Amino acid sequence: MTAVIESEEHKALRSAVAALGKRYGRDYLMRTVAEGKPLTELWSEAGKLGYLGVNLPEEHGGGGGGITELSIVLEELGAAGSPLLMLVVSPAICGTVISRFGTEDQKRAWLPGIADGTRLMAFGITEPDAGSNSHRITTTARRDGTDWLLTGRKVFISGVDMADAVLIVGRTEDARTGRLKPCLFIVPTDAEGFQKRPIDMELNAAEKQFELVLDDVRLPADALVGDEDAGLLQLFAGLNPERIMTAAFAIGMGRYALAKAIEYARDRTVWKSPIGAHQAIAHPLAQAHIDLELARLMMQKAAHLYDTGDDIGAGEAANMAKYAAGEACVKAVDQAVHTLGGNGLTREFGLASLITAARVARIAPVSREMILNYVSHQTLGLPKSY
Repeated sequence: MTAVIESEEHKALRSAVAALGKRYGRDYLMRTVAEGKPLTELWSEAGKLGYLGVNLPEEHGGGGGGITELSIVLEELGAAGSPLLMLVVSPAICGTVISRFGTEDQKRAWLPGIADGTRLMAFGITEPDAGSNSHRITTTARRDGTDWLLTGRKVFISGVDMADAVLIVGRTEDARTGRLKPCLFIVPTDAEGFQKRPIDMELNAAEKQFELVLDDVRLPADALVGDEDAGLLQLFAGLNPERIMTAAFAIGMGRYALAKAIEYARDRTVWKSPIGAHQAIAHPLAQAHIDLELARLMMQKAAHLYDTGDDIGAGEAANMAKYAAGEACVKAVDQAVHTLGGNGLTREFGLASLITAARVARIAPVSREMILNYVSHQTLGLPKSY
């Protein structure tokens, strides 16, 4: 059964990460974004304190916990106004896949650095013509002696400029059937034939988005992660944590916005009493809080199922958690801005930029419509339309 009351260890972790986040806060994030820099100081300190690798095995420099603990780290940093998007990518997706399916050499080479923040790995799955349909991925790997040659394109790949390598989802040909099957490759960002181009985004974030071009990138045999025939199993081992961590990102952002609105509604007096005394202000904020708390419960369930090895149950719960958190975040941010009125659109209060950021949780890493498709097919047993 999922524990709905957090352990003392988890409460202590929340408190410690919240204190770290508070030392940096929204001002640090916005200043760093304005300078066009990554959140290096916060990332490094979180790594030294052991927060980046809480989900990774102790024997490889991690904390020996799971996605449950890592989601707490991201949520609390987000609630403090300075979330680290690359937590979703480097330790949650790449670190998880390597720790579950990588060779001992791959684990020794990557996990300690991912855990302490000195190495960073991006994740490349999305393609221009595939979108949410991972079965249409056209990035292909073909053998050349003992090497692999990887060719294709990727878009909306986060943090490539900060990464030492990208875990690329490609496809190889099955010798028995001739069909293409998904495989994962560790591709160094300085490899010959690897090109990156920043995508001009209106979203204000420290982590930039990139388009990648892979032109016959030559990789050694040991660049392949896991079994060449495992395919989807290995892929979804990374995608379920991604959904859970996206939920944590959204819940943290929603909590930050809500806290700002509550503070404002308590103090802002236009008539005889603070505006928060009026139900038209108070009730929507209460509803936003309820929605965020409900989303967190589903996120905790999904993380628990994943950490206990129930990949199928975790898949359903992770999708539901991501959906619920995305909706709750958008509503919380919208209501926070509305509560502040004109002040909600000023730089001084720092909420307006969250309007765009909150939308990300509805769109990425998979749209809410595709999650509804998943639930209708997998949970409800309804037929597919595609």
